Amino acid sequence: MPSGTHRSEVKASLEQVQAFIRDPDRWEPLMPGYIKHEIVSARESVWTFKADLGFTKKAVELKLELEEGADPSRVAFRLTGLSDPVEGSGSFEAAAAGAAASLVGSLDISGKGLMAMMMNSVMKEFVPRAVEQLTAATAAAIEERAAG
Repeated sequence: MPSGTHRSEVKASLEQVQAFIRDPDRWEPLMPGYIKHEIVSARESVWTFKADLGFTKKAVELKLELEEGADPSRVAFRLTGLSDPVEGSGSFEAAAAGAAASLVGSLDISGKGLMAMMMNSVMKEFVPRAVEQLTAATAAAIEERAAG
């Protein structure tokens, strides 16, 4: 299963990081290749972005469903492909780091069906790069909001 994890230090309080990651409307636009997203309900949205898969770029549409959770420092979600046969999961986790905080983003996505092997081989480079860029952009957006 193609996966990636990235950690960023954030010059903001733990509470500011928690508030930001609990609202996907804030971080969904930060996905590399972002085209649009639509909030369907408090726990569900549809995310559209252009994925650079090396040999081609294509629009990908995923349903994002937030998982139930009482921990304000962790936001987890499930992903279901609407445009392609993929499924996966991801999360953001915040932790205190002295006067600042840290943010860890993770993403696992795998192909399903007949094309799974080919899709997974292509995504093994895309997923780690995407989670690194998304986590770094989210950390920068939190810092910008905290400073303003």
